[in-house]
Amino acid sequence: MTSSVLEAQGLGRKYGKRWALRECTIDIPAGHVVGLVGPNGAGKTTLLKLASGQLEPTAGNITVLGGRPAGGTAQLAKVSFVAQDTPVYAGLSIAEHLKLGARLNPRWDDARARDRIERLGLALGHRAGKLSGGQRAQVALTLGLAKRPELLILDEPVASLDPLARREFMQGLMEATVEHEFSVLLSSHLVSDLERVCDFLIVLVDSRVQVAEETEKLLATHYRLTGPRRDSDRLPSGQHVISASHTDRQSTFVIRTDAPIHDPAWAVSRLNLEDLVLAYMDKHAADKRRATLEVQR
Repeated sequence: MTSSVLEAQGLGRKYGKRWALRECTIDIPAGHVVGLVGPNGAGKTTLLKLASGQLEPTAGNITVLGGRPAGGTAQLAKVSFVAQDTPVYAGLSIAEHLKLGARLNPRWDDARARDRIERLGLALGHRAGKLSGGQRAQVALTLGLAKRPELLILDEPVASLDPLARREFMQGLMEATVEHEFSVLLSSHLVSDLERVCDFLIVLVDSRVQVAEETEKLLATHYRLTGPRRDSDRLPSGQHVISASHTDRQSTFVIRTDAPIHDPAWAVSRLNLEDLVLAYMDKHAADKRRATLEVQR
């Protein structure tokens, strides 16, 4: 396995005149479960399709596991992709799905697939169209895992599932990553699900990467400050403001800093992953509002 699972420099993809992804520069070390989060239309699916070789870049370049996405049989064999709505063929039985997987994938592990189906309590003769949404998601995940990938890409795999099915899916995914040691790139708008499983976070907003880093470091360096009203330019230079809100008497900042915070005027608290994601989304929205106002002036 290469040291980086995905590298992109100035990566962009355009549909007509609209950029779906632009100026994307990231380096994701191998061995991580990567959460890709952002609002609808932010470019998440575009990035995943570029990584899996389903799309070609308009600008920049991307390598996955040291090679060009979909660049030949050997490269294709390293990556599994599970699309939105965990697609399976309604008219095929589970056994027929496994036979199809074995025919299409040179690294196919039939024993792994059958063992997982058995542990899920599913009968091989069941047709996919008769399964529940959670069961279909588990079958799609099984197909992706049986390919024995070095990278598993999942695009909103649990968006349509109920909370119990989402938890079971995520638990199965985590058990598989521990057992078989592969990298995961998982897109979702359900940050609470990502918080339980991801150790690397990418936030995409308006087709641009806002942050891409290990979650442990992100959570260790971001704080919420609450205290008497103060302009952001009065904060120490080492405190980088991500988002700010004010009332007549009080200011609340989300900041990033590597240094201790000594000002006794501030009540200081940590952020969870959802707080952090929302702060970066708020920052982008505030920057956009300021740019609009400057143009109007």
